Amino acid sequence: MTTPAGRIVAVTGGTRGIGLGLAQALLATGHRVAVCGTDSQRVAKMAAELPHALVTTADVTDRDSLQRFWDATVDRFGGVDVWINNAGVSHTRAPVWELSESETRTVVSTNLIGVLNGCAVAIAGLAATGGGHVWNMEGLGSDGRTVPGLTVYGATKRAVTYLTKGLAREVPAGVTVGLLSPGMVVTDLLTGGYADPEEQAKARKVFNILADRVETVTPWLAERAVTRTRNGEHVAWLTTGKVIGRFATAPFRRRDLFAEIPES
Repeated sequence: MTTPAGRIVAVTGGTRGIGLGLAQALLATGHRVAVCGTDSQRVAKMAAELPHALVTTADVTDRDSLQRFWDATVDRFGGVDVWINNAGVSHTRAPVWELSESETRTVVSTNLIGVLNGCAVAIAGLAATGGGHVWNMEGLGSDGRTVPGLTVYGATKRAVTYLTKGLAREVPAGVTVGLLSPGMVVTDLLTGGYADPEEQAKARKVFNILADRVETVTPWLAERAVTRTRNGEHVAWLTTGKVIGRFATAPFRRRDLFAEIPES
């Protein structure tokens, strides 16, 4: 597959985890990249480590803040070809009624309102400048599967999938949208939030079968993010066939994804 050279890609939540992995992979293959995050210290650190990228502070829950991120990207690189709504947070693994209103609001505001804001800014901007593609990031719950203790997170991801499918039917000419599904990736988003060490140990056994590290998944996703930009596109790393295959071969291979987890 030939990757179009020199695409301009903006990634929200791009200073850690999957977003950072995408940025690094895109930079390594000759693309121009802008990333944003909310932690000013982390932004400063990544700006030093990614000297060829635009790294700036932006809050996805604030549409004006995302508009400034868009404007800064256009000022730096002359436009945007691909926008990736990657920013997301999880919550303590607990039933809805045990989560504080503050924690619930943070998850919904970041994972759903943040994506809505990103879509609004990017689609309007792309429509005004000749077109381009918007990706929204799927996660646990996107397919309707439920996991006790992660209901709020899953509900936001289910909503993002619905949102993206709806947008595919109403985007203006020249603009396309799609879904990126990274599967299980070993970041704080996947492994955090466990209050019970025994429950965490059980989960790690499953993760060692189905999950992958950031540096394994993101180059694959990054290539497709700039090449598979048809409207309504769905790019999934962890397919049903791959899940079946991994469980079938699990007794014969040993994986320890947590031996030396890179900083995320």
